[in-house]
Amino acid sequence: MNQQNTPGRELAAFAANLRFEDIPDAVIRRTEDLLLDWTGSALAGKGARPVETIAAFAAQMGGAGPCEVLISRTHTTPLFAALVNGASSHFAEQDDVHNGSVFHPAAVVFPAALAVAQSVGASGKELLCAAVAGYEVGIRVGEFLGRSHYKIFHTTGTAGTIAAAAAAGRLLNLNAEQMLHAFGSAGTQAAGLWEFLRDAADSKQLHTAKAAADGLTAAYLAQAGFTGAQQILEGAQGMGAGMSKDADPAKLTDRLGTRWALAETSFKFHASCRHTHPAADALQQVMREYRLKPDDVERVDTYVHQGAIDVLGPVVLPRTVHQAKFSMGTVLGLIANFGVAGLNEFEQQYDAAAVAAFRDKVHMVLDEEVDTAYPARWIGKVVVTTTDGRTLHGRVDEPKGDPGNTLSRDELRDKALRLAAFSGAATADEINAVTDRIWAIAGAGRIGDVL
Repeated sequence: MNQQNTPGRELAAFAANLRFEDIPDAVIRRTEDLLLDWTGSALAGKGARPVETIAAFAAQMGGAGPCEVLISRTHTTPLFAALVNGASSHFAEQDDVHNGSVFHPAAVVFPAALAVAQSVGASGKELLCAAVAGYEVGIRVGEFLGRSHYKIFHTTGTAGTIAAAAAAGRLLNLNAEQMLHAFGSAGTQAAGLWEFLRDAADSKQLHTAKAAADGLTAAYLAQAGFTGAQQILEGAQGMGAGMSKDADPAKLTDRLGTRWALAETSFKFHASCRHTHPAADALQQVMREYRLKPDDVERVDTYVHQGAIDVLGPVVLPRTVHQAKFSMGTVLGLIANFGVAGLNEFEQQYDAAAVAAFRDKVHMVLDEEVDTAYPARWIGKVVVTTTDGRTLHGRVDEPKGDPGNTLSRDELRDKALRLAAFSGAATADEINAVTDRIWAIAGAGRIGDVL
């Protein structure tokens, strides 16, 4: 292939040349909603030990600067603000997800974009445009890397590094060649392995922290003339070759400028790994329809895709709140006992006797229909066997939060209020004010502090 026409080069040019005026109004409105949703998630990380450990490291290593650390309302350099905000926004498991790429864009795009925007004095329109660039790039990189990548690698840490570079590079006004260099430097740093789940380790927060910070680093280095691999994505020794068995370079440029992948992104309703949500919604449906109590249930078979088994399967006996969010049995146990699997339910009840008893009734079963539809669609199917011998079926084709079953702006405001209240990071009055400012951010002449 002619180097001038590589998919990676075309993707970099798209990110470098994207303008606010190119983006449909509906996509801009969705970006504002995603920014609010991210802000709530970032605030919810306050007080969490892994997040505060990274924040303390950043305070020790960083210096003064114009960029806001949301959980502490302190200010530091762009690098360390991106690092801490990236860590905090992925802790509560309430940040957004794009189904087709199995990628959480907000946790890596907004920390990098906000830090650079505050540093360079960017406008609201410039911040929104940069965020769209990050989403469009990161989602396509995740789709390019494919299902085999996600089996071993945490896509938000890998594709997320490229996404953060795209967002930061757009704010730094990188040209297409510089953006390609930024992608090269970002891709060679991309990392994140799922093994941490077996040990309830803290690595997930490090994945998003480093993806945001390393992508930002790559963009600043490219601005200064630092070069990166020209085919870091599709090259013979690039990310596709080293991290995937089914990489598809055509997905890097899929309908650029006409398909707005950002608009396909889902909001999270339950405070758990997204792989548990379809089953949670389906069980919720059965419990409500038949007015079941937990003791009425003898067994739950949840029919899932292979990705759910790969990620959730290793968590047999969760030992921490965060690990419990990757336990299908625990999530369904909370749904059965409390009707919801929210932040407080996890914090206070994840290892309660009633939840543990229900957890042992839950079994994941690989299902051909669900697996074939994944990752474009995340279908939820459960079969509940009751103690009196009934067999009850539940099915959800679009989990709550998906674009076709999305959260309204009132629901997004309420969610942000709950997230901030959970950690004590902001008052209700502050969140209401932040919400109003974000929904009017396109008119901001300069991005200041969020809080």
